[in-house]
Amino acid sequence: MSKQFKYKEQYGVIVICQTEEEQKRIFEELQKKGLTLKVVTV
Repeated sequence: MSKQFKYKEQYGVIVICQTEEEQKRIFEELQKKGLTLKVVTV
C-alpha cells in the first residue's frame, strides 16, 4: 500500500533582518496584524 501525499501550495515572504532584535520587533509587528508567521535563522 502506498500513501498518497497531498501537496498544498503555500506562499510566503522572507524579511532579511540585520539583528535578532530587529527580527523580534518585525515578528511582533506582523503578529499584531494577525499574520501566520514562522521564525527562521540561517
